[in-house]
Amino acid sequence: MEKPGSILRRTAGALALAAVAACPAARAEELPAATLQAVRAIAGDAAAALAPAGLRVEVVPGTLDPRLKLAPCPRIEPYLPPGVRPWGRARVGLRCQGGAVAWNVYLPVTVKVWGPGVVAVSALAQGTVLAPDQLTLGQVDWAAEATPPLAAVEALAGRTLARNLAAGESLRVDDLKAREWFAAGDAVHIVARGNGFAVSTRGEALTRGIEGRPVRVRTEAGRILTGLPTAEGRVDVTL
Repeated sequence: MEKPGSILRRTAGALALAAVAACPAARAEELPAATLQAVRAIAGDAAAALAPAGLRVEVVPGTLDPRLKLAPCPRIEPYLPPGVRPWGRARVGLRCQGGAVAWNVYLPVTVKVWGPGVVAVSALAQGTVLAPDQLTLGQVDWAAEATPPLAAVEALAGRTLARNLAAGESLRVDDLKAREWFAAGDAVHIVARGNGFAVSTRGEALTRGIEGRPVRVRTEAGRILTGLPTAEGRVDVTL
């Protein structure tokens, strides 16, 4: 059985060829339907390769700058520029093949990736301590922000909002106030991992253990290490 990714790539390639053959001319303010269809296929195929399985990709083409004066073109070829990540706001290249002027322009696109995520049932203010009945699962755009949406309602109980949240808005890690797992001077459990081994020991926190921020600890043997606080009274260190 042919894999979905292969089908998408084959479809995108066919649409791109159709766009190349079906575009007698190009104007900045309007592009042929076949070209736009090929743009959606190329960007959608690339986005699907980045998205978790089961998510739905939607590509919304923008418009070219109306001030552009493009020479007539018998064949417009859409392509994904090197280094462009088709996620959120992106762009697709359009180049003229076989025309009197070999122009190359970039069409802005918005790539949306729809999947499950936690959303607010009603508007919530910054500082709210979350309860399960304030949240629900909904379909959200994973590509709208740099970090993916959170997907487990129960795990968010007791967490504190770091900003205001509108009704229906998705919740992401950056929207939560970082937890303080321990204070400076507290006893901590240190788990150190290296290439193929792991050891644990007791120690003392030299700085506050704030979620997501490096913390310095002193082992019982007096060695100073830097790690990440991962739970109450726990520090993970990579050696």
